[in-house]
Amino acid sequence: MLKRSFDIISSLFGLIIIFPFLFIIAVLVLLESKGGIFYFQTRVGKNNLDFKLYKIRTMYKDADKRGLLTVGTRDKRITRVGYYLRKYKLDEFPQLLNILFGDMSFVGPRPEVRKYVDLYTQEQMKVLTVKPGLTDFASLKYYNENEILSKFEDAEKGYIEFVMPDKIKLNMEYIQRKSFMLDIKIIFQTLFKWMK
Repeated sequence: MLKRSFDIISSLFGLIIIFPFLFIIAVLVLLESKGGIFYFQTRVGKNNLDFKLYKIRTMYKDADKRGLLTVGTRDKRITRVGYYLRKYKLDEFPQLLNILFGDMSFVGPRPEVRKYVDLYTQEQMKVLTVKPGLTDFASLKYYNENEILSKFEDAEKGYIEFVMPDKIKLNMEYIQRKSFMLDIKIIFQTLFKWMK
C-alpha cells in the first residue's frame, strides 16, 4: 500500500514538473521526422500479462521492424534528437503514466518484450510475480546496455546468453530483498547515475 501510494503521488508530481520539457521535446521530435511523438511497445508485466509501455519516439517510423535491440550509440534507426533523448534517458519520461495507471512501479524488474520472456525458464518466470519498474539493480548495472551489446559479434545472441540471464539474476535478488527503503535507495542511485 505504501509503495502504491508513493508511486501515485510521485508520478503525478513528476508529470507536472516535466510537462513543459515534454512539450519542447515533442516539438523537436515532430520537426525532425514523421511518426508521432510517442512510441508504444507491448511489454510483459506482473502475472505474465501484456501492457503498453509508453516512450518518446526516438527512432524513424517502423524502425523496430528491423530488430528489437538497439546496438551501440549510433544506430542508424535512431534520429538525431532521439540520440540525445536516449543518452539522457529522457525518452523514458512517459513511463510515469504507466506508473500512474498501475502497470508499473518506480522500482521493479524492467519489463521485457514477449519474444524474450518466452525464453525464460520456469525459475526465471518468478520475476513476473512483481510489478515491473522504471529502474532496478539491472538498470543500474546495464545503464549503457547499447554500448555493451555493440561489443558482441552477434548482439542478440549476446543479449540472450549473457545480458538477459544476468539481468534476471539481479531481478531475483531484488525480489528477495525488496522493501520500501531499498526502493528509495535504488531511486537515488538511479538519479545520481542520470545526473552524472
